[in-house]
Amino acid sequence: MSYPDLGDQPCQISYCPISKVLEVIEGKWSILILRELFQGDRRTGEFLKALPGLSTKTLTQRLRNLEQHGLVVRQVYGEVPPRVEYRLSDRGRELQPILRAMYQVGQRWMAQGPDCTRSDCNCPIETQAQGAIESFRLP
Repeated sequence: MSYPDLGDQPCQISYCPISKVLEVIEGKWSILILRELFQGDRRTGEFLKALPGLSTKTLTQRLRNLEQHGLVVRQVYGEVPPRVEYRLSDRGRELQPILRAMYQVGQRWMAQGPDCTRSDCNCPIETQAQGAIESFRLP
C-alpha cells in the first residue's frame, strides 16, 4: 500500500481518515460497546451488566451515536414492556480488525508490564469461533 508524500505538510484533521473514525467511536465506552456486540445482539441490561461503571445515560448516548453513524442497528419489538435489542451493522463489523489489533497490542503490553497480571479476559474479539471472524495478524 502506498501513501501520498505529504512532505512537511501536517495532516489536515478534517481530511484525516483516522480522525473520522475517532469522531464516530468517541471514547472508551463506544469501543467497549462494540466489543460486546461482536458477541451478538444485546439489550440495555446486558450492556450494563457486562460494562461495570457505565451509566444508563452514557450507554444511551453512545448507542444513539453509533446508530446515527450506521455502526449499530436498533430493533424495537412491539411488546409490553417494550423490548429493544442492538446489533452490529455491516459497517460496524468493519471495525473488527481494529478491535482485534487493540486486543493483541493490549495482550503484549499486559505481558510486558508488572502492573497487570490478570489473564482471565473473556474478550469476544478473541473468543469468537475462528470461522466467524477473519484472522488479523500484526506484523
